[in-house]
Amino acid sequence: MDVLSDRWTFLILREGFFGVRRYGQLQRNLGIARNVLADRLRKLVEDGMFEKVRYRTDPDWYEYRLTERALDLYPVIVGLMRWADKHLAGEVGRGDAIALELVHRTCGASADPYLACRACGEELHARDVDARVVPAAR
Repeated sequence: MDVLSDRWTFLILREGFFGVRRYGQLQRNLGIARNVLADRLRKLVEDGMFEKVRYRTDPDWYEYRLTERALDLYPVIVGLMRWADKHLAGEVGRGDAIALELVHRTCGASADPYLACRACGEELHARDVDARVVPAAR
């Protein structure tokens, strides 16, 4: 959870999932102070969430690409977006919240992701699952 410890970090990752890679685009989209953005991007690179890739020389300009480690967070990010759409949209003091529609690129339909059992395909809810301790995979 240290990686997602603050609002800006989460929003920077969200922008990455939306395809935003460049510092200036991140700064403009988020309205974040440049020093805060630089600090969060540095930490995200150190944590292995973004890869800093040069796309221009003289002067050197970089973009920030999500790593596999970050891409594995996609279900978590979508889950948090859906939770906020349902529980925070329109609350006093939260501004004019706008829900985002996710569109499946392959078929063009509205994508409404859900958690399902890999074995039987049934949708999973919190009360449907028990937990057991198993050795960690390495």
